[in-house]
Parts: sequence; C-alpha cells; structure tokens
Amino acid sequence: MTQTGTPSPCAQLLEPEIRELVREGAFSELRHALHGVHPADIADILTELGADDAALAFRFLHRDDAGEVFGYLSPEFQEQLIAKLGEEQAVRVVESMSADDRARILDELPHEVAQRLVASLSPETRKVTQAILGYPPRSVGRLMTPDYIRVRPEWTIGQSLDHIRKFGRDAETINVVYVVDEQGRLIDDLRLRQVFLADPSQPIQSIMNHQFVTLKAEDDQGVAVGAMAKYDRTALPVVDSRGVLIGIVTHDDVADVAQAEATEDIQKLGGMEALESPYIHTGHIEMFRKRGFWLSALFIGQTITILVLGSFQDQIEKAAVLSVFMPLVISCGGNSGSQAATLVTRALALGEVTSKDWLRIAVREVVTALMLAVMLALMGLLCVAVFTRILHHPETKFPIQLAVAVGGSVFAVVVWGTVVGSLLPLVLKRVRVDPATASSPMVATLMDASGTLIYLGMAILVLTGSLL
Repeated sequence: MTQTGTPSPCAQLLEPEIRELVREGAFSELRHALHGVHPADIADILTELGADDAALAFRFLHRDDAGEVFGYLSPEFQEQLIAKLGEEQAVRVVESMSADDRARILDELPHEVAQRLVASLSPETRKVTQAILGYPPRSVGRLMTPDYIRVRPEWTIGQSLDHIRKFGRDAETINVVYVVDEQGRLIDDLRLRQVFLADPSQPIQSIMNHQFVTLKAEDDQGVAVGAMAKYDRTALPVVDSRGVLIGIVTHDDVADVAQAEATEDIQKLGGMEALESPYIHTGHIEMFRKRGFWLSALFIGQTITILVLGSFQDQIEKAAVLSVFMPLVISCGGNSGSQAATLVTRALALGEVTSKDWLRIAVREVVTALMLAVMLALMGLLCVAVFTRILHHPETKFPIQLAVAVGGSVFAVVVWGTVVGSLLPLVLKRVRVDPATASSPMVATLMDASGTLIYLGMAILVLTGSLL
C-alpha cells in the first residue's frame, strides 16, 4: 500500500491550506479539511509537510483513517512519524490497521522499532500479527488477512445474510463468502450476489458447486499474482496443508506485489540489482553497491572485444574505413539481441513459456530474425552507398565489395544476436539465475565481442584482394 512518486494533484492543491492550518493551530478546521480526503492523498500531504507538522496533523485524524493513512506512507517516513508521535500513540495507529497491512509495515520497520511495537500490541492483535510474520518473507502468508466472512453449509441463506450483516463490517471484503466444515476446512466460496439472490429458506449447500481456487500460505507471492490474474478474482482463500482456511489475499495486496515485481524486473533488465527502497530514498553507498557489481562484470566482459580488435589490427590499419561502419554493425546485433532477451524474459515471468519450450522459441526467433536481418542488411547497403557516393571517402575504391561486407555482416549479426538473446534467458533460468538480472546487458556485451568477430571475419572474406 505504500505510495511512492510525486504527490497527486489533490494533495498539491490541499497541502498549502493544511500547512497553514497546522501552523495557526486551527485544529478544528484541520480535521474538517481532511475529512473525506482519500488516505493516499493525505499521506502525500503529510509527507510534504515534514515529520514535525505531519505528526501534529496526524493526531487529529480519526483512528480508523489514521491507520489507513499510515499504510500509504513510506517506511522511512513511518519510522520518523513513530518517533514524533511517541510509542503509545504509534501502537494505537498500528493496531487500527488491517492484519496484513500491520504485518507488512512491521516487516519494513527497523527490527528494534518493530519489536517494541509488537510487544506493546494487545494480546489478540499480537497473536494474529506474529502468526503472519511467522511465514517466510515474500510468501503468501505475509499477504493474507484473517478478516473474512465464513458460513456453514447447513445454515440457511437467511441465517447467512444475518451473519454477514453482523460481522461484515470488520471483514476485508464481503464480495466473497467462504463455506467451511466443522474442522474449518474450506469446501466452497460463494459470491455475495449468489447468496443475496437465493431463497432465504434454502440451505447454503443448495447453491454450492465446490469449484474454488486456493493458495497455500507457503506459496511465493508471485503465485498469488498469477492466480488472481488467471482466475479474475478479487480475493483468494489461503489454506494450510490440511485444507483449513487460515486467511484470504485481496486484489489490492496482490496489485502491490505485482507492481513491486515489475519494478524489480525493470531495474534488473537495466543491469543492476533491484533496489530495496524507493529510488529517491536509496543512499549513495547502497546505489553504488547495487549498480557497481554488474558494471564491473560487464567491464571485464568488454575486454574480450579488445582482444578481438587486437587480433585484426593489421586489417584495420590497411582499411581504416572498416572502423567507420563497426558501430553500425555492432549496434544492430546488440539491439536485436536485447529485444529478444526482453521479450523472452517477460514471457518467462508471466509463465507464458518455460525452459522446455527452447526449441519453439528458437525456431520462432530465427524466422523473425531472418526478416529483420534482410531489412537491416538492405539499410546497411544503402548506408554504404550514401557514404561512398555523397561523402566521397578516399578509401572506398571498392564500394560494392564494401557494401556486401557491411550488409552481410549486419545480416549475420542480427540473426546471431536474436538467437543468443532469445536463448540466454532460458539458460540463466535453467541454472537458477534470474534472467532479468543479466539478459539484456549480457547480450549487449556478448554482441560487442562476437559482432566484432563476425564483422571483421566477413570483411576479410569479402575484401581480401581489394581493400585488404
């Protein structure tokens, strides 16, 4: 639920007014001004105010609103606010939050701060919170909430509706009602619409179809993201190894996970480790550590290109014009390879393909690569023609041979780069390395070396006896 980025237009509009009310001590007007404003917008306003003024304004929020607003603040600002509010009031705020949000926030706070808050919670709240925190990080158990509606199959529809009216206010969602047996095992889930439109005198079991999807508490959170998208649900039940219903995961929690995973993959595709905090809050040392390793590794990889160029030094000295077209050829391979690597990496992340599909992927990419290679090779021929005829470079005495060398190199490099780019993520996945971490930058580095080798090899093959 934590928000990052620039304040919303609503927050930007209200922030000067709220700041003035806080400084004037007009707290009655302050409470009125914040009433009805979305918690995410209030969180943006408080962040802009700074910790001192934010703590003062925070005290005049309704307790339930305060819990929601707190969940939208960044972990760093939450820690500052706890220090300003005092531990007693901070505990009241944390207790007012839903169990899953409370566990997430405690998980993000420094260990010492989180321990003190957990110890200060009421026994019942502490028990629920610790149960969620007891699951592995990034597991479904960390996302689930115990606040949901349960009914029994022998209850009538009328009894069930009365139960929903009585306890629905405290539930995370009432869109789905869960049917459990005497041991608490999940036996069905029902849409509220089904219950509402049924005959009040009928038993719940009369509208059951026993078709439902479950998650395991130990599952990775990515499993919840995939299941929510696949089955188009707003909530999914979480069960233990015996099938006992222990919580639910809602779409808003899954949306946060999906956004975090997408951000992590995008950062990894840039050739770096994923940031653990928002970009603007990441320190210089942490940023150096996250980015420096892969830049160093890629730097070492680029030394292969130097060795290749050194091996062809005599040919380059005889025909310096070859160096003019080298960036053109190499970039074609790097660009086509990076495209393929990005597409396959994303398909792997979405579960569209697996490592077992390598042959289908290779064939598909080869066909695409051949079409792309023909187009880019023709553009390469045109580029040489423009260079030789318009610029009249003195070394281009054999324009046709040079055009064939450049065009043929572009063709070969594009096909090679596309095949390498499409298969490298599968290889990395096979050896249990995250494909997003290394695919695109590794492809670019490989193509610098192999593309140079292909280009100069083609030049020797075509230009020997003319330019060489």
